Amino acid sequence: MTRSRAIPALLFSGLVAWGAGWSRVAVAVDVPTQLEEVTVVEHLGDRVDPTLRFTDHTGADVALGDYLSDGRPVLLTLNYYSCATLCGVQLNALHGALKELDWTAGEGFRVVTVSINPRETPELAQQKRDAYLASLGRGDDVDWNFLVADEDQVRALANQVGFGYRFDEKSQQYAHPAVLTFLAPDGTVARYVYGLEYQAQDLRFALMEASEGRLGSPVDKLILSCFHYDETVGRYSATAFGVMRLGGVASILFVGGLGFAMWRRERLRPDALHTETPEGSDA
Repeated sequence: MTRSRAIPALLFSGLVAWGAGWSRVAVAVDVPTQLEEVTVVEHLGDRVDPTLRFTDHTGADVALGDYLSDGRPVLLTLNYYSCATLCGVQLNALHGALKELDWTAGEGFRVVTVSINPRETPELAQQKRDAYLASLGRGDDVDWNFLVADEDQVRALANQVGFGYRFDEKSQQYAHPAVLTFLAPDGTVARYVYGLEYQAQDLRFALMEASEGRLGSPVDKLILSCFHYDETVGRYSATAFGVMRLGGVASILFVGGLGFAMWRRERLRPDALHTETPEGSDA
């Protein structure tokens, strides 16, 4: 399933974003020709190429398939590390949502951030990773990988997930969308979440969908069934029927729990309050 998401309001990364949902909203403005390709064309159901080559933050040569070989979904972001504004805002928002999420990358899923700037180095990637992991406060083993690569490898990955971006020679910056892409364990594009603010709940739901049922408790799955992915904003929203169903389940559990408590109390009552008087006693 391929769907184009025009982003006419998206400006260069040195400008201020218009809000959390701006990347999905069509705005009646004249779009400069050079920005027309800065968009997201959704490739839901398509698979990324596992043979694409990158260099990770340690300087090791890796393949994209290395992150898709153990049955875990991948939260993928495309940014660049020397960006002073938009990328920092987006990665800070992702960091904040990961901090609120009670799952940690490496425990059922992983995060991969790829630089779209082929001039950036593994050393810079390591510095960026160290800063985010230190702030996250969950140790150095968090499975959040920062990669760099040659232009052809980055372009190939960006095209496969529908991520359009452009380098502006005048400003020496990249224009690009703000989007999280969720990959299933086999590399299939499963979900997109847009904007510059992310909720832990959206990450949880998208990872559950991308995991093909591997992530999430029965309660998580019940709650997810009460939400739907809203195409207009690129996020999850509660449905009226879902909320009613969840309320009904809660009511049943409450009434059932109350009934069990009353039954247990009556069952214990004869032993606690009605001791029989021995036959022949003067009592």
